[in-house]
Amino acid sequence: MPEPSPDQTLEISPATSAATSATTDEVPAFGWSGYAERVNGRFAMVGFFAVLLIEALSGETFLRWSGLVP
Repeated sequence: MPEPSPDQTLEISPATSAATSATTDEVPAFGWSGYAERVNGRFAMVGFFAVLLIEALSGETFLRWSGLVP
């Protein structure tokens, strides 16, 4: 197998040596990252839709349905 020429060798920087996110090239870090915010937003949308669905099917508000308000 031929040796790669010098212009074909890849340089590995510290940013690329860490594991990246499954959906982006972003390196996961502590705190707010684009990936974490996207996942949190999607779960919030699912939760909001579930509350609307519960209210539509039960005919009561979510707080009354869940027993938080008498």
